[in-house]
Amino acid sequence: MSLGHPISVVVLAKNEASILGTCLASLRWADEVVVVDDQSTDNTVAVAEQFGARIVQHSFESFATQRNWALANAELQNEWVLMLDADEASTPAFAQQVQRSAARATSQTVAFRTCRKTMFAGRWLRYSDGFPVWIMRVVRNGFVQFTDQGHGEVPVPKVNGTIGVIPEAFIHSPFSRGLGDWWGRHIRYAEREAWLECQKEANLNWRQLVSQDASQRRAAVRSLSRRLPFRSGARFFYQYIIKRGFLDGAAGLQFCRMMACYEQMIVTKKWERLRTQTRIATPATQTVAMRKERPSAKWPTATR
Repeated sequence: MSLGHPISVVVLAKNEASILGTCLASLRWADEVVVVDDQSTDNTVAVAEQFGARIVQHSFESFATQRNWALANAELQNEWVLMLDADEASTPAFAQQVQRSAARATSQTVAFRTCRKTMFAGRWLRYSDGFPVWIMRVVRNGFVQFTDQGHGEVPVPKVNGTIGVIPEAFIHSPFSRGLGDWWGRHIRYAEREAWLECQKEANLNWRQLVSQDASQRRAAVRSLSRRLPFRSGARFFYQYIIKRGFLDGAAGLQFCRMMACYEQMIVTKKWERLRTQTRIATPATQTVAMRKERPSAKWPTATR
């Protein structure tokens, strides 16, 4: 139970029994912890109950949709809400800053930017992951909405109000389920990113490349990278050389290589989709068949 400003924490989960305990153990300071579960078939619910969390069920469509659903339907007890995933965890210093920031928030403040430390092989990827990457994770319930972007969400969406900053980071452990799980998720992410790029080529606002807003600069660099030849190599060069990922040692090198491979997966899947859609078939029957092969304009329900 919290001794500071009351905070509700929402944790998204699906078959996270092996890692959920670490997340929930770090949240003993919170007044309320709600696990939004997507019909897990392992012991996720039992682990959540063991730590005293309240469980609600809702099918996962996307990260933003799931968070928005929780804000609207999970009957949260407190005005301020911290959003986490099962592979993330709080620290005592982060918890203290969340409570302090919520207590001191003005009536115009509707959310807070936060950042996270990504861990790989026991090492903080301070440089290769571009720390700090600011994301909106502490929100005043009823005043903000999360927004989808690619396989994830807009880091800091537009809101009707002011957004504060919580400089202390929480912990992100995307490799806690093993490398096989990480690759499996990124294969699915690449499919979605390729589909989105096929629907509409990325728009680039050149002014955002020199914006004072780090999230806008990051989005602009990402948009620019989609137009470059040798895109996977460009991503490796950006993360390992420009962002000084080499300072993260062997873990940084492997992470930058993996992200370059992920970039190439997007390129290849996009090429495959465009090739299917533009295949030339002269007979009318083949033309009809080809049209049936074209992907729907609506992306199917996303997977975590």
